Amino acid sequence: QVQLVESGGGLVQPGGSLRLSCAGSGSVYLIGWYRQAPGKQREMVAHTTIGGSIQYAESVKGRFTFYNDNAKNTVALQMNSLKAEDTAVYYCKGVAGLPGKLRDYWGQGTQVTVSS
Repeated sequence: QVQLVESGGGLVQPGGSLRLSCAGSGSVYLIGWYRQAPGKQREMVAHTTIGGSIQYAESVKGRFTFYNDNAKNTVALQMNSLKAEDTAVYYCKGVAGLPGKLRDYWGQGTQVTVSS
């Protein structure tokens, strides 16, 4: 059974830092982090591309760093210099299944609130 469990969210002041972690189980390949702010669509924050490189949203480049530990099947997102506009629910995303029948899996989400 595929399961993704996130941790590390919370309340932080502008300019502060947080580190999110996600652990996967059940033959899932973790590929990245997404976020959804109130009233907005879910958007990619950082993910591993098919070619193996890491892609970041323009709004987080230079502030966020994505870590992928395939051996432990975990991913992390180090977030520095946080801004109010980073406030959102952050989701870990993974894929699992047979070739040609892959499907997406999501964690339960972890709230990040940036506020003074």
